[in-house]
This record gives sequence, structure tokens and C-alpha cells, in this order.
Amino acid sequence: MEFFKIRRDIPFMRYAPIFNIISLLTFLAAVFFLVAKGLNLSIEFTGGTVMEVSFDHPAEVDRVRASLEAKGYSDFSVQNFGSSRDVLVRLPVKAGQSSAELSQSVMSVLKADDASAELRRVEFVGPQVGEELKWNGITALVVTAIGIVLYLAIRFEWKFGLAAIIANLHDVIIILGFFAFFQWEFSLPVLAAVLAILGYSVNESVVIADRIRENFRKMRKAPVEQVIDNAITSTISRTIITHGSTQIMVLSMLLFGGPALHYFALALTIGILFGIYSSVLVMAPLVRWLGVKREDLVKPIREKKQEAVV
Repeated sequence: MEFFKIRRDIPFMRYAPIFNIISLLTFLAAVFFLVAKGLNLSIEFTGGTVMEVSFDHPAEVDRVRASLEAKGYSDFSVQNFGSSRDVLVRLPVKAGQSSAELSQSVMSVLKADDASAELRRVEFVGPQVGEELKWNGITALVVTAIGIVLYLAIRFEWKFGLAAIIANLHDVIIILGFFAFFQWEFSLPVLAAVLAILGYSVNESVVIADRIRENFRKMRKAPVEQVIDNAITSTISRTIITHGSTQIMVLSMLLFGGPALHYFALALTIGILFGIYSSVLVMAPLVRWLGVKREDLVKPIREKKQEAVV
């Protein structure tokens, strides 16, 4: 199915070095923010107590922070949650103090400062559980990446597997860079979104790789650059339909899904946009620079020599 058909191939490979420089700078910026600021890990990963507190007027986040600091609390975070009247308070685990005791102590501080403060919920996650979830998440990313490389190497050729995993990890690092820069909460749903993007991005890479292989069979005298340009151009309509439909669904979750789905949908939105970019302008140029050639994907036709009939 195609909404439109482009008659002339778009010279993507001609401008690939420019786009790859942009990709490299974006990637390095994401790595820098990950190292410098780190991820704002949710309570599932770090362990501790999370409290949802509501006020009968728009909450003053700075005032809440100042009240807790004045009472000697440290390493906590306070942010708006859901509406302007609700705040989420996270506090680390303290030895010799239960979650119930900690929440009561915090509420006494907040009520002394503002009598309208009301505790909505309290959750506790132990540090061992958080550490286990963290390593399970890293293991899931590594296993998924290895699986993608093996799949593409077997189905196509090792150059495609290597190029695709570099492009897909490029998407993952950029998503994490956004979360580090803006200090958005990185939770289990966000981790699920990152894993989903790995699978989603590789789908686009497979489509382009398959069209490149098909073009090597049909365009036997064309140079590699033209083969890749034609493969990308001929799949643009399909890309717009597929990714556009998915993005509409994700945007509906982002706008109307509420706080529980907000960061999950946000990670998917970033991943889908960069997934298209990386498949076209990261994976394809890498395949070319790795030296892919027709013989890698298409078996040469052996001409049969006929003996002369005497």
C-alpha cells in the first residue's frame, strides 16, 4: 500500500556524512548528560519511600523542599504529580526507620507548614529489589541487542547486523540522554518502552535491508550508493504509513493517558522519531562504509560453458 510514489531516487548517501556528524554530536551529548547528570531513577530501582501529598491549593514545590531541608532531610526529591495541587515526595531508605514512621514524620513537617496537606498514598521498595530490577533491566537490553545482531547476521549478512545494532543503540542512548537532561523519571514502564523501541527500530532496518538485497538482484549494474538510495526512497511511503499510525496512537497516550502513561509514551515518541532517522541515515550509511557489495547478498550467476558440437 502506498499513498504516493517518488519517481526519482533521493540521494540520501550523498548527504550521509553530514547527517552522521549530526548523529555523532547528538550521541555524544546524550552520553555526556548521562554521565554528568545521571538518570532520575524511580523508586523501583533505587529503593526508598514515595509519598503522594495533596493540597487544597496549587502546591508550592520550593516551599515543600525548604520545609523538609529545614528539618534535616536530605537526598530527597519533590515534584508536581498529576495536577498542580499534588506533589510526589521521594526519600531514600534510612536504617532503623520504617516507611510508615518516615511518612508520618514527613507529614508532620508538611502539616506544620500547611495544614491543608493530605497524604494520598505511601509506597516502599527495598534496596535489594531495586538493585535486582536495575541489573535485570541492563541484562534485558544486552540480550535484546545480541539477539538483533544474530538475527540480522543470519538473515542478511554480518555487516547489516553490526550496522543495525549501532543504529538501534544510538536510539536507546538518545532516549536515555533526554531523560538525563530533563531529569524525567526513569521507571519500569520507561524501561519497557526502551525495549519496545529496540524491536520497533529493527523492524525498519529489516525492511530497508531486505529492499537493498532485492535491489542488488534487480539493479546489477548500479553502484552501491544508488542501490541504497533506491531502497530507502521506495520504502518512504510505507514508513510514513506505519510510523505515522503508531505515532498517532502513542500521542493519544501521551496527551490523554494521564501520569501513569506519560513518561512511557514520551519515551516511545522520542524512540519512534529517532528510529526512523537512525534506520535511514545511520544504519544504511554504516552498511555502505562497512563495504557491503552485491556478492555478500546475491550469489553470482555461473555461466555454463557449452562445448562446441563437432
